[in-house]
Amino acid sequence: MGRLDGKAAIITGGAGGFGEGMTRRFIEEGARVLIADMNAKRAETLAAELGEAAVPQTVDVSLGSDIERMVRTAHDAFGRIDIMINNAGYSHRNGDLLDVDEHDFDLIFAVNMKAIYHATRAVVPIMEGQGGGVIITTASTAGLRPRPGLTWYNASKGWAITATKSMAVELAPKNIRVNCLAPVAGETGMLATFMGTDTPEMRDKFKSVIPLGRFSTPADIANAALYLASDEAAFITGVALEVDGGRCV
Repeated sequence: MGRLDGKAAIITGGAGGFGEGMTRRFIEEGARVLIADMNAKRAETLAAELGEAAVPQTVDVSLGSDIERMVRTAHDAFGRIDIMINNAGYSHRNGDLLDVDEHDFDLIFAVNMKAIYHATRAVVPIMEGQGGGVIITTASTAGLRPRPGLTWYNASKGWAITATKSMAVELAPKNIRVNCLAPVAGETGMLATFMGTDTPEMRDKFKSVIPLGRFSTPADIANAALYLASDEAAFITGVALEVDGGRCV
């Protein structure tokens, strides 16, 4: 028996990085997963590898119409939606806050913030109708202990954490739990963006503030998401779970 047997999930950004880790782990534990990703080829390749439990879909979460289509597709395919993972994210490159142009700022707003709004409006009526569900957002330690260089990204993740807590309180009477993850910098395609430049020296600098001495991995984040999505966490809502090797202590 898997910990997610019989459950259906949507994972945005589900074909790479933390999202791919979640997709693989959830399917291992018995879930069916809609892999929502901008990279159609990567999503299709991953779905082909994982089998019938995985359904790929090309989704740009900055577009409300794409999110609505994503939710309809998942509901049509699975007959229910138990878990909504808002994992897709975007960041400007580490640097002076005055150097971030409006295009990048707007993308941060659309992907890291407004996408949660669209996904919530689409999935909550479905979850309420089936008796409950789980919403999980990938936030960041940047939203808890911000540092210079990523100001607008930090702000978006702080927004996500506050939205999580408010949603948790408001949706609790509908038996919908809402939590978020706060990973430290991880071994994903966005690592160079977070650091500004990817050199051994810069990696050592970032690792030096993580007490356990390493970056996060997709497996670390996937295991945390699995717990929050499972019935084992039935009494946990409104939490920003730090998956950070002690970074926020």
